[in-house]
Amino acid sequence: MRLRRAFSNGQVPLFDPFLLLDNFGSANPADYMAGFPWHPHRGIETVTYMLEGRVAHGDTLGNSGVIDAGDVQWMTAGSGIIHQEMPERAEGRMSGFQLWVNLPARQKMDVPAYRGLGASEIPEIETDTGNRVKVVAGSFGTAHGPVSGLSVDPTYLDVRVPAGGSFDMPTHPGYTAFAHTIAGSGRFDANGEVVASAGETLLHGPGESIRIDAADAPLRFLLVSGRPLHEPVAWYGPIVMNSQEELIQAARELRSGEFIKHARPVDEE
Repeated sequence: MRLRRAFSNGQVPLFDPFLLLDNFGSANPADYMAGFPWHPHRGIETVTYMLEGRVAHGDTLGNSGVIDAGDVQWMTAGSGIIHQEMPERAEGRMSGFQLWVNLPARQKMDVPAYRGLGASEIPEIETDTGNRVKVVAGSFGTAHGPVSGLSVDPTYLDVRVPAGGSFDMPTHPGYTAFAHTIAGSGRFDANGEVVASAGETLLHGPGESIRIDAADAPLRFLLVSGRPLHEPVAWYGPIVMNSQEELIQAARELRSGEFIKHARPVDEE
């Protein structure tokens, strides 16, 4: 699948606890129909957020379904999962994001988990100034996202600001926070000096609040924050652990068929 990678292993540990952000999207099915066939993950969480189109999902826990426009799949790979995400052919564009969130060492070998969230389960709030904010994780104003209780305390917002408008949000001191612009352009710091347009990612520095001002057209962006882990990162492909030895063990288990520690019992099929 053709995609644009906003950040990845070259930016460790700048984005800690976040590891990778991919933006995939095209109106040409040839760019995306290959999808993401069966592949393993261990030690991370993957968050897939669809803006347009549909992707079919299946995994070794027995979960299956379709991630439609506006839906979110929040998957905790833990000790190991094998899954696939395959686009369904449809008219118009297909686009979305996948974010990887690191797991702390104590949880990397936990039982995998899956959250499939329909668009109707994700609250959206409109502010007095006309901003619209969808809350996938964390909270904004009176809205609380359906994903909570995770070790890195993530906030994941989809924010729309009208032309010439502004967005303000308090942040946790010491947390990592970044914005990725989906459409439009704006100024992304309190002094109005950092300008970004569609497709650009901005890592915010230390502080207790974020201010973003839209230019002369509506602005849409993702705003993500979380508690950094400050742990060593050993990364190979879709597996992220804390040491090279753990990566070697994962590769050995993939070859021997021992990678999956937890799967749906046969009598549940």
